[in-house]
Amino acid sequence: MENKNTIPMAIVVAGILISGGVFFGGKNPESNAKASLISVSALERTVLPTNGVELPVSWGDLGVQLVRSGAIDEAKFKAIYEGRGQFTQEYKQLLTGTSAGKLKITKDNAGYLLNLFWALGLASKNPILDSGEMTDPRYGGAQNFASTGGWTIAQGNAMNHYSKHMFFNLTSEQQILVDKISRGIYRPCCGNSTHFPDCNHGMAMLGLLELMASQGAGEQEMWDAALAVNSYWFPDTYMTIATYMKDRGVGWKDVNPQEMLGADYSSAQGYTRIASQVTAPSSSSQGGGGCGVDTGAPVSVPAPKQQSGCGI
Repeated sequence: MENKNTIPMAIVVAGILISGGVFFGGKNPESNAKASLISVSALERTVLPTNGVELPVSWGDLGVQLVRSGAIDEAKFKAIYEGRGQFTQEYKQLLTGTSAGKLKITKDNAGYLLNLFWALGLASKNPILDSGEMTDPRYGGAQNFASTGGWTIAQGNAMNHYSKHMFFNLTSEQQILVDKISRGIYRPCCGNSTHFPDCNHGMAMLGLLELMASQGAGEQEMWDAALAVNSYWFPDTYMTIATYMKDRGVGWKDVNPQEMLGADYSSAQGYTRIASQVTAPSSSSQGGGGCGVDTGAPVSVPAPKQQSGCGI
């Protein structure tokens, strides 16, 4: 449960603790370095599979629905990627077509999916947005957060779409599941859970949870998918956490996703504690860890003190 006495904050963890090893003799330093690279590569393949991770959902025509509702301005959204020559056929299909197969997250599309899920979470009608922490009067209104003020590629003001559109008709059991799991998923850019989606990653994860629940995903499937997605969005973070667990004799495939996503590991504060005990290399993936719309360049939005630091 959230600490109601804590002002929402985002501690952007700027990097991984990287230090040079000390050679005590016995082996050639070059051999040590090669062995380290091999180990790192194997670990990265486990945490961030090269072929991606299939999620227990189909996207269908949600991109079309998001555009039709105005939650996404198609021209603005496409311009972000066309300007970099990155509006691939996959991206076009997700935005303007119908995708029947299971959605897969990869190193390459993690940032794109982050933006799609962000729009989905922000615009989907849900009690978590209507009566949860986002509406706490202490914070001056739901418009004062990065997850709302930072969404600049809607038609009109983002708040015109906040919890307004019925993309899903969740049963009471499905909503209970979304509520439960959202309280247990943290992200290392903030100190809050997905139930308090004050930044883009939180809002995107909320959208993904609703999508999974609406398609009948079970609780364990949702925890597993959430850890995989967070890992692609924050690759260095979860490489470090995986190294921490490996040092304690627990392989990444054997970890408890619910534990890894909890505040002790995945919140900004928890991750800082973990990182202080690990010397770990960064991953080769850029992932989707940026704290704004994936435009390739940060853009500031003036905001009150309460706003999370994860907006553009």
